[in-house]
Amino acid sequence: MKTIDQSNAYIRGRCAGPLSALRVRPAAGNPRRGWLTAGALTIPVALGRGGIRANKREGDGGTPRGTFRPRQVWWRADRHSRPQTYLPVRAIDAEDAWCEDPTNRHYNRAIRRGGEQGGDRLARADHLYDFIVEIDHNTRPRIAGRGSAVFLHLARDNFGPTAGCVAMTKSAMLRLLRRMGPRTRIIVG
Repeated sequence: MKTIDQSNAYIRGRCAGPLSALRVRPAAGNPRRGWLTAGALTIPVALGRGGIRANKREGDGGTPRGTFRPRQVWWRADRHSRPQTYLPVRAIDAEDAWCEDPTNRHYNRAIRRGGEQGGDRLARADHLYDFIVEIDHNTRPRIAGRGSAVFLHLARDNFGPTAGCVAMTKSAMLRLLRRMGPRTRIIVG
């Protein structure tokens, strides 16, 4: 029997509640591709060019093995309507970036940048970062050189490998976001 909260969630266009977990596994024969399973949903994903790695390092192209939690969703409000999700949502603007410099005190954190400052700019010309799920990889504690800017984001048209993130189609991302909450575990490996 559904509770009133669950029924209201269906009325708002969401499923009954957030997923407890989703799992990302490499595809047989191709470590740069994988499958994400979330409840009854299974979707193809692109993985890092270095495959899934237990000992992630900055710049190795590996997708980190482990269990993570989603922190928030970043989205391009100038291109898309606000996604439905149980996660906190933040619009990306032109100065938003991610610090990838292990010597910087803001390493593996969101930063504001202007002009020619470094960092991975979130407002990209392509559509890869139109929707980003920030995860808690290398956050508590943050260790210099252990990897930064590891997200769930949109895939290239050819599902080419990422620099270490997990990437999927826009339709898959929107379906997944509807079921993700702060307590959803993201199990990679």
